Amino acid sequence: MIKFVALFALLILTGAGYSQDSKYFDAPFGGGGGFIPGWYFVNVDPLNEQLKGTMPELNSGGIFTTGGGGFIYIGVIKNFRIGGMGFGGSASESNASSDGFNREVIYSISGGGVTIEYTLPFVKKVGISLGALIGGAGIQIEAFRNNNNFDWNDIWNEVNTPAASTVNIHRTLKNNFWIISPTLNIDIPFYRFLSFRIGAGYQFSLGDKWKIENEIELSGVPAELNGRSFFIQSGIFIGFFSY
Repeated sequence: MIKFVALFALLILTGAGYSQDSKYFDAPFGGGGGFIPGWYFVNVDPLNEQLKGTMPELNSGGIFTTGGGGFIYIGVIKNFRIGGMGFGGSASESNASSDGFNREVIYSISGGGVTIEYTLPFVKKVGISLGALIGGAGIQIEAFRNNNNFDWNDIWNEVNTPAASTVNIHRTLKNNFWIISPTLNIDIPFYRFLSFRIGAGYQFSLGDKWKIENEIELSGVPAELNGRSFFIQSGIFIGFFSY
């Protein structure tokens, strides 16, 4: 992130020096980078159907994510900017039931890629941009059941003995896929060196493939449990912004 900000700072200073010879620009100019929190409305209903009754169910209201990103306008194409963005977040639920076992479920999402956007030329003083995030993302689901009683020898007996039974269980399910996310972002500059963002988009997933444990393919996963989701985002960017 430090290298990323330093690169943009150099581009900004170069642009700021050029702006001394021009009375601002006939198209959006500049760029910056910063912090991007978001909220992804993932579908956990198929997972909760399996958790119902014994395991704690996940909240279906969405997952808070944090990340970073940035962009820069390229002068050869007016109103067009390119950049990048990364994000990640997780939600978990746990309980201690009357049978003496602790149970927990963790749902994590992450991703990132290249952003391409076009800023509407007929809107002045703020940047309203249509575009897309193109890249890759992943989902990881972890399920735990244990009785808080772990012993070194018992662990290796479970691994080495074919017929061994265990009361402690940990499962890790992973789904990696490509994403294309159309977006609408509104950037509001403050004194040209600070910009605030609000935006929204929808994440489409391609090539979903679930795996479990040591990369073994997992079959029978409900089709509704995937990487597609609506999301909203905000942001605080430092740079140079001329709209």
